[in-house]
Amino acid sequence: MVDKIRHVEYFAMEVPNRPGEAAWLLEALSSGHINLLAFTGFPLSAKRSQVDFIPEDAKSFKAVAKSAKLKLRSKKGCFLVQGGDRPGAVARVLSKLADAKINVIAVNAVCGGEERFGAILWVKPKDARRAAKVLGAK
Repeated sequence: MVDKIRHVEYFAMEVPNRPGEAAWLLEALSSGHINLLAFTGFPLSAKRSQVDFIPEDAKSFKAVAKSAKLKLRSKKGCFLVQGGDRPGAVARVLSKLADAKINVIAVNAVCGGEERFGAILWVKPKDARRAAKVLGAK
């Protein structure tokens, strides 16, 4: 399988760092029939966390988030990579950016099973257009 790389919109928000917070958010979105391409979260402090949503349909996502009273930050861009799993799959993608002197500021990658992998990677906004060209992103 050939890697598919897309420049996608993501939405971030801060939430309390406590049990069940992410589950509540995901249930609210699921109830609104929102399909997420990716979801990630990480602690900011002992009391706060950040969660990032990459929705399949940003317009519907924003409407459901508004009705659920989610306090989203403005949308930003990142890259979603999907492809066939193999040794070095993510290394090849990151090497293309390194060769072009584009710094990846964050990355999450996972083997999806059934010989598939996925990754989300972030570059500085000023590098996004050049990164898209280097990666052949749609």
